[in-house]
Amino acid sequence: MAPAALAARYGLAVSGARPSLRRYTAEVWRRRHFVSAHATAKLTATYSGSRLGQLWQVMTPLLNAAVYYLIFGLLFGSSRGVPNYIAYLCTGVFVYNFTQTSVLAGTKAIQGNLALVRALHFPRACLPLSITLSQLQQLLFSMAVLTAIVLARGEPLTPRWLLAVPALALQSVFNAGLAMALARLGAKVTDVSQLMPFILRTWMYFSGVFYDPRHLAGHFPHAVSAALEANPTVVYIALMRYALLDSVHRADLPPHLWTLAIGWALAAGIGGYLVFWRGEEEYGRG
Repeated sequence: MAPAALAARYGLAVSGARPSLRRYTAEVWRRRHFVSAHATAKLTATYSGSRLGQLWQVMTPLLNAAVYYLIFGLLFGSSRGVPNYIAYLCTGVFVYNFTQTSVLAGTKAIQGNLALVRALHFPRACLPLSITLSQLQQLLFSMAVLTAIVLARGEPLTPRWLLAVPALALQSVFNAGLAMALARLGAKVTDVSQLMPFILRTWMYFSGVFYDPRHLAGHFPHAVSAALEANPTVVYIALMRYALLDSVHRADLPPHLWTLAIGWALAAGIGGYLVFWRGEEEYGRG
């Protein structure tokens, strides 16, 4: 008798078979406390071996901002025509760093936790989700420093600051989707984690982190300029700058900004989740 027929006769099922999408989502939700605990533990362990510990959560983006200010703000003159450039730059660095670290860690979500994946049965989507949550926790910790910088540079506290909450929520969904999609790719092709830093560095140069994106868009045809303005990191950085900086006006922003932010979050969040779910049977094998 064929193995499939024997399995059907005795009610046997494939070990580790991919559940339905509805059941899989329910299992992920049931393990939300594991996701939260794993994210907190990972964040704590990341800097446990250094003398300054958790301070590196803040110092890393600040040091990056200082380097970019010296190179692009002073040497290349990117600060020309940008009011309150230091606050403008720091906001861009902190927001882009959130996406960058989520994507980098996401590519290693499966390969970096193979022992856990092979030892325990749980929805593997918990791993890239916990990574994104860990990076969000780190960003929220760093936001206290960013707030101090913005206020120290003379920006007033206005009701627009409340827009930072939905902006971060949408970016978190976008980051989680991207992390899940790349987690599946990274599980198949381990070299992706080596290539990703170069891709992210190139992406950063087109994201308006240390310059006004309108200055770059003005040198290209309309179609290219529109594509540059629709860049998801440009969108989320622009939203955060508009929320925190009174010197950034609505006219300075790309058109249909909130529509783009919601669209990118839904496309990446739903698409990344489906891509990851379809590979559930593959993780930890081989």
